[in-house]
Amino acid sequence: MKVLVIGSGAREHALCHSMSLDPDITALHCAPGNAGIAEVAELHAVDALDGSAVSALAAELGVDLVVVGPEAPLVAGVADAVREGGIPVFGPSQEAAQLEGSKAFAKDVMAAAGVPTARSYVCTTPEEAVEALGAFGPPYVVKDDGLAAGKGVVVTADLEAAKAHAAACERVVIEEFLDGPEVSLFAITDGETVVPLQPAQDFKRALDGDEGPNTGGMGAYSPLPWADPKLVDEVMETVLQPTVDEMRRRGIPFSGLLYAGLAITSRGVRVIEFNARFGDPETQVVLARLRTPLAGVLLAAATSNLADLEPLRWSDEAAVTVVVASHNYPGTPRTGDPITGLDEVAAQDAPHAYVLHAGTKRDGDAVVSAGGRVLSVTATGKDLAEARDRAYRAVGRIRLDGSQHRTDIAAKAAEGAEAAQA
Repeated sequence: MKVLVIGSGAREHALCHSMSLDPDITALHCAPGNAGIAEVAELHAVDALDGSAVSALAAELGVDLVVVGPEAPLVAGVADAVREGGIPVFGPSQEAAQLEGSKAFAKDVMAAAGVPTARSYVCTTPEEAVEALGAFGPPYVVKDDGLAAGKGVVVTADLEAAKAHAAACERVVIEEFLDGPEVSLFAITDGETVVPLQPAQDFKRALDGDEGPNTGGMGAYSPLPWADPKLVDEVMETVLQPTVDEMRRRGIPFSGLLYAGLAITSRGVRVIEFNARFGDPETQVVLARLRTPLAGVLLAAATSNLADLEPLRWSDEAAVTVVVASHNYPGTPRTGDPITGLDEVAAQDAPHAYVLHAGTKRDGDAVVSAGGRVLSVTATGKDLAEARDRAYRAVGRIRLDGSQHRTDIAAKAAEGAEAAQA
């Protein structure tokens, strides 16, 4: 099978890394890719938001499957253009991608499908926003209705900060604060059949102890030793299948990756948000544990054959990923700094730990930073404690001037699991 992956982040590197281990893959391409992806796939220059250009590249390469990684191309309709070209594509249509592209649309779908979520108001004027903020009280949750690269949400006890964020957006969703731990659950669907993956937890705040500004994600781990064993079944029954069924009922079937961001509240599971693609950095740990070859699963979704798929196989091992970010992230990150130590990780830590590239590029013989989140260092182990140790040992070998990373990814979960075994 020949596969083309669209995107250039750690999520796309994780997808390519997983598929590069599949003996059924005869050619692996990525556009535009990054310095790390270039080691496992052939890179091609393309505007990922240009559907006709992506479709033309797929046809030129003669691929059997296109996987659209990021949300922006999906919302721009790139998957539609590829489908129109007659090539199977993993990723929802432009209309269906509004589940991520518009939080107001997602709330409407959830209401129609009876999916449990936070009470909310859609606001288009400062006056409406002030009224909604007053209705809920602190902590205030203000979400930009459109795409914001994981940074369009403000959760604050400061009323003025909440008002300022609302004023900076054309349309916002203001909702009640949901207590309890957050969980990410991915599901692969062809528009009818839904196949859940394993749950993960990510860390959104920039600093240890969940302090600092919101980011696109600073690390993740899987499995969740503290979660109810019935969690996946419950979310399938109350969230994922009803949402897919409602989208099909509306005549806009959702085919691709449906990501449910969940809060496990004192009143039960509630949906925080939907995404229309693999989440980053959770993809890194979920795919590290998947034993079923990935490409065949994605092709089954793209060709409406998921019902015929055998149950997915999973490793019993744990996985942890730690994001190494640029100086000043999530503000305006400094770029162009050389990255060293990658060869040391490959030589001393593989196969249990490896580096997935996000914001990198090649500058002559050097690999340099080219974005905010630069690398995702991913490791597996017999339990979370061992996976953490391996991940942080590998992080310690990497040198990037001014870089930052959290030191507490999966720490509480690992300690909790150890305490339970004691």
